[in-house]
Amino acid sequence: MTLPRILVTGAAGNTGFQTTQQLLEKGFPVRALVRRVDARSDALKALGAEIQVGNLQDMDDVRQALRDVQRAYFCAPLLRGGLSASAIFASAAQEQRLEVVVALSQWLADPLHPSIHTRETWLSDKMLSWMPDVDVVTVNPGWFADNYMAALEPIAQFGMMPMPLGEGMNAPPSNEDIARVIVAALVHPAPHIGKTYRPTGPALLSPEDIAATYAKVLGRPVRYVNAPVGMFTKVARALNFPDFTIAQVLWYLDDYQRNAFAVGAPTQAVLEVTGQRPEDFETIVRRYVGTSPYVQRDMGARLRALGSMAKILLTPALDPARFARSNDFPRLTQTALAADSAQWLATHTPGSGLPAVHLVATPLAQ
Repeated sequence: MTLPRILVTGAAGNTGFQTTQQLLEKGFPVRALVRRVDARSDALKALGAEIQVGNLQDMDDVRQALRDVQRAYFCAPLLRGGLSASAIFASAAQEQRLEVVVALSQWLADPLHPSIHTRETWLSDKMLSWMPDVDVVTVNPGWFADNYMAALEPIAQFGMMPMPLGEGMNAPPSNEDIARVIVAALVHPAPHIGKTYRPTGPALLSPEDIAATYAKVLGRPVRYVNAPVGMFTKVARALNFPDFTIAQVLWYLDDYQRNAFAVGAPTQAVLEVTGQRPEDFETIVRRYVGTSPYVQRDMGARLRALGSMAKILLTPALDPARFARSNDFPRLTQTALAADSAQWLATHTPGSGLPAVHLVATPLAQ
């Protein structure tokens, strides 16, 4: 029996790479859509993926990527033009009459959120659901475990985890677990059609819990520092993140501090969909520490870390209000962060009637 060909968009990204790898391990032919040829695309090719370079903003590229494809994983980038990329993909997927699309959404998605990307994600979800001949499964994780790894260098070199998280709680999912949910829906779509899954880790963690996990794995003290958001923008710019992405993440940090990512968490989604328990945060940290170049503590590593700090201090902070004005972002008469929105909370708290029963919280691990 010939297995269906599957397209993975954003295949070089966090969830895309893992989805591609897991599908290939199961013997499925995978076409990996990437923006450029680089070390990540070379690694996917070595695993057996068919590599196609293309742009989700280009209808011809997307049509070519979907040629002879039966199923797809769609991940809109956290960049300008996410809504148009979703519209182009939905149009091409309908033309191709795909069997199913598994789409990566966002836990905060809402039409009144101050983040333009989050509002566009909400609308993208709607557009994909309107395809008359294509079934859809939605995966809407919250704050990824991978996000904490951006601070691995100061954590390892200086025993300091500087992130503007306030005292917010989160049950962070690994890229691998999110991909396992996506792959399960792509491999056996029928039980999942029309459903929304929110993969999480197994327990809610405070920033202090996260710092303590790093300390346990590294074998030395790590202290959480509630860093100012201005410093966060300097770090992100020094790491070459686009200003658009940084401006959106600032809103997500506000929601993090207000415990939006703790709402309804943890969930049973990973266990129910994949049959495997979600990875705990210690397991995830051990994997990153085992492969990171930032963990080795010697004079060279310390000097590089000091150089990184100097670069951050010399990098100008982003002024998000000025950035929004200069880019003519639309202004809504009323906006609300997820954690402050009665509308969002009414559809995201356990027992609210949200169609995806997999959002119901499980007891915290003791």
